[in-house]
Amino acid sequence: MNTIFYIAAAVALISTGLAITGRNAIHALLFLIVSLLAISIIFYILGAPFIAALEIIIYAGAVMVLFIFVIMMLNVGMERETENRWLRPRMWIVPVILSFILLIDFIMMMKGMPHHAISGRIIPPKQVGISLFSTYLLGAEIAGMLLLAGIVGAYHLGRQKKKVIHRFLQNEDDEINNTIQ
Repeated sequence: MNTIFYIAAAVALISTGLAITGRNAIHALLFLIVSLLAISIIFYILGAPFIAALEIIIYAGAVMVLFIFVIMMLNVGMERETENRWLRPRMWIVPVILSFILLIDFIMMMKGMPHHAISGRIIPPKQVGISLFSTYLLGAEIAGMLLLAGIVGAYHLGRQKKKVIHRFLQNEDDEINNTIQ
């Protein structure tokens, strides 16, 4: 079980490092998804299957789809050649290799797991939701506001600046251009 933990931890570290140092936003996003999958395997090994499932559903699923939409929104004026370059198969080699290592790691873990019940108290999802939106409501709201602020900030940073011409100056520029011609 320790080797599976260390393999998943190594994949998480490598893919997180590649996500941070990546120059291409889509590639960084792919590496971040692989990192989140590795972290979910670590949670599962440590005896938290519900948190592992939430890690996959919420972070690797929903939040990453949101990031993809933001990236697509910011790349409105992107050339078609750049998009085609991103879709080349060689760009997917490293994420596929890391995901394959995680798949093998997960299969080995499932074969080696004992089939007895996990000791401890099982907390149903309803209790997690009640706790999240009562005891930890402030933390959940702050996390939501941070995500919204990040999206709005990314939109404003990526937006193309328009050349501002005052309406009075625009008429004078048109007259000057007409007299020159």
